[in-house]
Amino acid sequence: MARDPVVAVLLDLLDEAFDRKAWHGTNLRGSVRRLDARRAAWRPGPGRHNVWELTVHAAYWKYAVRRLLAGEKRGSFPEAGSNWFPRPSEPDEAAWRRDVALLVAQHEKLREVVARLKGADLRRKPPGSRYTIGAVVRGAASHDLYHAGQIQVLKRLGPPVRA
Repeated sequence: MARDPVVAVLLDLLDEAFDRKAWHGTNLRGSVRRLDARRAAWRPGPGRHNVWELTVHAAYWKYAVRRLLAGEKRGSFPEAGSNWFPRPSEPDEAAWRRDVALLVAQHEKLREVVARLKGADLRRKPPGSRYTIGAVVRGAASHDLYHAGQIQVLKRLGPPVRA
């Protein structure tokens, strides 16, 4: 069965914002690639988010969008809470890698739900949403790019890469 062309464009948009080469430069997955826990945990100032927190925040919103689109109930995100999740203040490579893997897994799950959409689905509003499904999917891609930019700035401001 051929995929609806608008859904195909939305999938391209999600992928370019997350992990596929695109003209705009670094995507979200690329922004955390080769980053170690020390640099991910660096904070630009008291009360400011670090790369690690932004990474889990982005994973959470991929989960939230998927849940909204699929009509699922809350409660299946691997971390307790919502939106912002405190991360270890001391660098922990294994924990950092798990959180990057969480981001990748949530993207894959979101992509699977979007791939099942039909063109007509994009104009309807999911229960409890003020926005259409198409707008929510576009917003998810925009959210990735927004935070990819933040992460790129934090990497420039933060500690140097160790050789």
